[in-house]
Amino acid sequence: MNDSTPSNSPYRVAIFGAGPSGFYIAQALLKDKDLDVRVDLFDRLPSPYGLVRYGVAPDHQKIKNVTNVYAKIAADPRMRFFGNVGFGRDVSLEELKRCYHQVAFTTGAQTDRRLGIPGEDLANSHPATEFVAWYNGHPDFKDLKFDLSCERAMVVGVGNVAIDVARILVRTPEELEQTDIAEHALEALAASKIKEVLLVGRRGPAQAAFTNKEIDELGEMAGADAVTLPEEITLDELSTKDLEENADRQTQMKVERLQSYAEPKAEPKDKRVVVRFLLSPTELVDDGTGKVGGSKFVKNELFVSKDGSLRPRATEKTEEAELGLVFRSVGYRGVELPGVPFREDWGTIPNQDGRILNAPDGDAVTGLYTAGWIKRGPSGVIGTNRPCSVETVTAMLADKAAGNTFTPDQPDPDAIVKLLEGKGTHWLSFDGWLKVDAEELERGKAAGRPRVKIVDVQEMLEVG
Repeated sequence: MNDSTPSNSPYRVAIFGAGPSGFYIAQALLKDKDLDVRVDLFDRLPSPYGLVRYGVAPDHQKIKNVTNVYAKIAADPRMRFFGNVGFGRDVSLEELKRCYHQVAFTTGAQTDRRLGIPGEDLANSHPATEFVAWYNGHPDFKDLKFDLSCERAMVVGVGNVAIDVARILVRTPEELEQTDIAEHALEALAASKIKEVLLVGRRGPAQAAFTNKEIDELGEMAGADAVTLPEEITLDELSTKDLEENADRQTQMKVERLQSYAEPKAEPKDKRVVVRFLLSPTELVDDGTGKVGGSKFVKNELFVSKDGSLRPRATEKTEEAELGLVFRSVGYRGVELPGVPFREDWGTIPNQDGRILNAPDGDAVTGLYTAGWIKRGPSGVIGTNRPCSVETVTAMLADKAAGNTFTPDQPDPDAIVKLLEGKGTHWLSFDGWLKVDAEELERGKAAGRPRVKIVDVQEMLEVG
């Protein structure tokens, strides 16, 4: 479809998902001051920043400073923010085609993969993303309840999110008060009875996905020890060989730190996180009331798979543990968007360099693009999304130059505003968000905390 819009009309782009990837797409488009472009960034929540606001652990305040960069991007007069506007809820793809030349989706990976074991659906067995969203004050999850009355919990997975969950479960109330954790979570965790968290990985310490910074933090908590078992953090021959051949200093440092946690504690703290390796849950056991009462495990060993990687396989050794709360953190999936192609097997949007394809290995769909975790799967850190978004924008600009865009018959900037107003959609501008931000900071100042989050959508809209 050729772009027949008059030459004096600006190039108009809509982005759905105001997390890091959405802002980085906007930044890349706005970088060229000679490009006559207008960018509208939408999010289904009134608040921007996505993963940074609702995914980054509350005790990682420095990481959240990246929002200062995003705020500068949003200050560009060629960009607008529309908070509380959901794709498929408030506006359809067909309606967007009438207002924009291109549409990009940066909606992330919003759900957890399942363990696929008996008992997974027992009460007190949860996806880690729900707990993370709850303690970070995500409006969709603010009313959830988590039973913190048991003494032992389990987190399945050894990525950064898994460590975040384990760490938050055993932080002292004093530590949490120095963060922007949601008020309801702060209150619930202060009353928690949890003394021990099992952090369980199916492969060995050299294959663990968490970063060195995360494992270091686990050993620096005020009221909890990090513990490993000597027999599980002694590398097997395959891992030793792999580490020697790849000369991976970061992995070596990670293993050394994990090995240091196996040393006896002179003065054990009240709580602890026990990091287990080469262990897979095989069943969550009912306590007799429909709740989790324990877990069965199988011990694993490593072998070299066909692709050369070290993979786990079950041995005949098994064990059991009593516990009352489980969080699974074994991978994340995107959610299908109405009218947008989706790979159910991968939980991503099929694409080539950010161009959305009508099927895996199919043809590019005119005018549609993607970036971030919904594009490539859940990998990397926040900064990884920048080159990912730049790659997508490169494709977008190439298609614009070739005339392969939508042909909007309502390219006027006011068209989308009139459309939303006609539907009665109450949307929040970035100036409105700044009012919410200022109110949260003021409430935080009064409470002696970095900020106190507003967790109700209607309250955000009223403040903004």
